[in-house]
Amino acid sequence: GLLNRLSESNVESITQEVAAIFRSVPRGVGCQLIGDEVLASCSRGPRGNERYAAVFAAFIAGMTCLVGMDFSAKILSSLAKSFEDEYSKDDGLSVRNLMLLFSYLCIFDVIACDLVYDLLSVLSERLTELDVSTVLTILQCCGMKLRGDDPGAMKDFVLSIQNLVRQSKLRSAGREDGKADLHSKRMEFMLETICDIKNNKKRSKEDPSQHTRVKKWLQKLKSEDILLRGLKWSKLLDPEKKGQWWLSGDVSSTAGNVEDVAAVISKEVVEAQKLVHLAAAQRMNTDIRRAIFCIIMSAEDYVDAFDKILRLDLSGKQDREIMRVIVDCCLQEKTFNKYYTVLASKLCSHDKNHKFSLQYCIWDRFKELDEMELNRSMNLAKLVAEMLASFSLSLAALKVVNLANPVEMTPKKTMHFRMMFETLMQKEDSLMWNVFTRIVGNPELELLRDGIVMFVRQHVIAKDAGKELAGKFKIAKKALDNSAGVLM
Repeated sequence: GLLNRLSESNVESITQEVAAIFRSVPRGVGCQLIGDEVLASCSRGPRGNERYAAVFAAFIAGMTCLVGMDFSAKILSSLAKSFEDEYSKDDGLSVRNLMLLFSYLCIFDVIACDLVYDLLSVLSERLTELDVSTVLTILQCCGMKLRGDDPGAMKDFVLSIQNLVRQSKLRSAGREDGKADLHSKRMEFMLETICDIKNNKKRSKEDPSQHTRVKKWLQKLKSEDILLRGLKWSKLLDPEKKGQWWLSGDVSSTAGNVEDVAAVISKEVVEAQKLVHLAAAQRMNTDIRRAIFCIIMSAEDYVDAFDKILRLDLSGKQDREIMRVIVDCCLQEKTFNKYYTVLASKLCSHDKNHKFSLQYCIWDRFKELDEMELNRSMNLAKLVAEMLASFSLSLAALKVVNLANPVEMTPKKTMHFRMMFETLMQKEDSLMWNVFTRIVGNPELELLRDGIVMFVRQHVIAKDAGKELAGKFKIAKKALDNSAGVLM
């Protein structure tokens, strides 16, 4: 009912209402139901036109800002599948309507221009009559936006399409039927449109003042944070994609390297009673801890867990329990699960108080290392390494440990911190440099810096039979030595 009343004048209020409904149901169900309604309305609806597509694209952008990027990613995947289905039926109207929605998702910065260029490349390789019409639809709708975002890619596309059109003309030169003439005329019109875009000649329908109100609303929602980058059309159609597949092409964010490999937690445990018994078995001995535990273990993914934890609306000392439960769950796993690090990073980026809670929780665990089981110690080491790599923690968190003291560094502690540094030093060089330079320039951390160098040299590099980490150690030492140079 809400989507049936959707228009440019009420898109803000309806998006807020739908977002409220979305939060009351499982994320997967919400994405599926709303996505199906949106695509059905746009592809087969009686009002399938540009204005209608623009409103629904704005709705998708607004929902993504409010509930998370997985919403737009899943709708985009469904859109790609619907497009291929309608294309195989040769349904030109539905194909056009879906491409209008796709184009406006680019205009409203839900998808990056590289995905649109990738689809244009796919279409230009076939260059059937329907392909030509589809290319025209995209270029007429968002051609100038594509040119502005990546002029180089537009130039390459122009040269490619001109070459393909020439080849097509040669193939159809011997045909004398009217269909060939019609196809040829459409190609000519497509080339004219491409030349206009290449030469920066705006068409009258591409008024820059259009949708100003919607764009201002999206700016207030921080829509610049929802752009899906690095995707390919083939990826949208891949039935085997798993996890947070829409993030696999984007490694620019601080937690991106973790997020693109994050595994979603098992969906088998769905009965509340089982979770309560499991919580009791894991020593979750307060109502708050049990509630947090049940959310973490029953969530569809880290975004779902994050949203539900925020809805608990914990205050004061209560929210400190969140990090303690996450760390407890992580240590209980038989094999390390990055799900917990992604969730912890998300919470830390949302509220810096979670960083302090995590740090104090880690310090408490450091005190238990000599009595801790090996599996739990290894999970803790990898957890700390991943939190350092996502910049949720700083190496300054190790200041409570005297890494250079052979008496304090018992065999169990030595093994623990060796695993932590080995995990950290397997990261990219630039990431490692940034992690180590975070503790430069502070005279109070000079002992820590010296202790790190001494510990890594004696217990990590010396034990590295293949000398694979020697180069990484040089980067780390150079970063720390550079800090001393700056201070001098």
